Amino acid sequence: MAEIGFYHLTRSTPEQALPALLGRTLDAGHRAVVRCGSEERVKWFDDALWRADDPVWLPHGTRATGHGSWQPIWLTAGEDVPNDATFLFLLDGVAYDGQARFERVFDLFDGHDEQAVAAARRRWVACREAGHALTYWQQQAKGWTRR
Repeated sequence: MAEIGFYHLTRSTPEQALPALLGRTLDAGHRAVVRCGSEERVKWFDDALWRADDPVWLPHGTRATGHGSWQPIWLTAGEDVPNDATFLFLLDGVAYDGQARFERVFDLFDGHDEQAVAAARRRWVACREAGHALTYWQQQAKGWTRR
């Protein structure tokens, strides 16, 4: 079973938080898949990761760029994992039933959006019932607090 972390964003957007989390993922020697809610969001995050300044370099790809097996970070709106990633990042409230194939799953949600918080609670219950190890992280003024 996967270790699933729910990341309650209270001071930044997923767009702001994701680059640092992906940078740590690459530093730890892992590959990642980032699942977005739509192809438009994939395109948006593709551009945002190239513009990220911390870390400066986040090598990644999408179906549009191809070469999935070469990509340390793969952005998708589907369930494809061409890079044999062990870490999965879920954005835009995307639910996914295939968490067990990953070591870690990061479910990022906007703490200022009540609908996003309610949907994250539903995903938490479903993951708990499926037997996954769960952690809850809430963003603080500096860093994260495990609750």
